[in-house]
Formats: sequence, C-alpha cells, structure tokens
Amino acid sequence: MEVILLENIVKLGNIGDKVEVKPGYGRNYLLKTGKALRFSKENLEYVSKKKDELNKKNVELKKKLKEIAKSVNTKSLAFNKESKENGELYGSIKPKEISSAILDKFKVEVKPSQIVLKEDLNKIGDYKIDIIFHSEVTAQISVKIDKIQSK
Repeated sequence: MEVILLENIVKLGNIGDKVEVKPGYGRNYLLKTGKALRFSKENLEYVSKKKDELNKKNVELKKKLKEIAKSVNTKSLAFNKESKENGELYGSIKPKEISSAILDKFKVEVKPSQIVLKEDLNKIGDYKIDIIFHSEVTAQISVKIDKIQSK
C-alpha cells in the first residue's frame, strides 16, 4: 500500500514522502491516526500545498516535546520487587508500569508505546531505557530494580 506521510515517522520517512507500507499498518495505524493519506495525485498535490504548514506544526510540536524530554532525561526510577535467590524477579517490569511510575514521580505523561526496552527487566540491577517522544526527540532514564527487604 502506498501512502503519503503527514508527519515524520521514525524508520519510515518525513513529511510529504511517498512510502510503501503493509496494508494493515497503513489502514489500521497511519490512516486511522491521521499520520498519512492514501497515495493519489490529488493527495500528493494537497500535501505539497500543506507541506509548509505541516512542517511548522512539526517544529512547534518538537519544541514542546523537547521541553518534556528535558524534564525526564537522565532521571532515575527505583522499583522494589520480590525476587528469587538468584536475583530473577517473579515477573518482569513492563512499559505500562514504567509509564505510570514516570507520571507519579515526574508528572509527565509517557505512553507505554513510547518506551523502548532493549532487554527484559526481569532481574535485579540497573537498566537504561529510551523514551521516544518524537522521531527526533528522545530521552533516556535509568531504572534500578532492588529486592524487597524482608523483615
């Protein structure tokens, strides 16, 4: 399926680019969320005319997201979890749990889909986690997982 992007998307393209995507991704995500239009000559002309406006919106959004990213960048979160003797947790920490902890501690809303885990958080230790706010705006936080101290 060919679409024209209405915003910059990581690993896909920039505003106004014509890209080939799988039909399900195009229909169910890009078109539904207004991030793209189906490719046609009319839509291509429309996007060419609107490109300056879309770029301006993108710059404003990026500036706002940079402020948010700055407020959480290099911060750290701590989790206390029950673990086995070898340091493995009984369950792993998921992006949803991290996003709610960020909201509680820093008062910044981060969607679980914006959190990138390079590895499973299923052992006691320190981890670095990337948060992608925008195709050009990222932040990194550290997560420390400790064992619950038994009395």
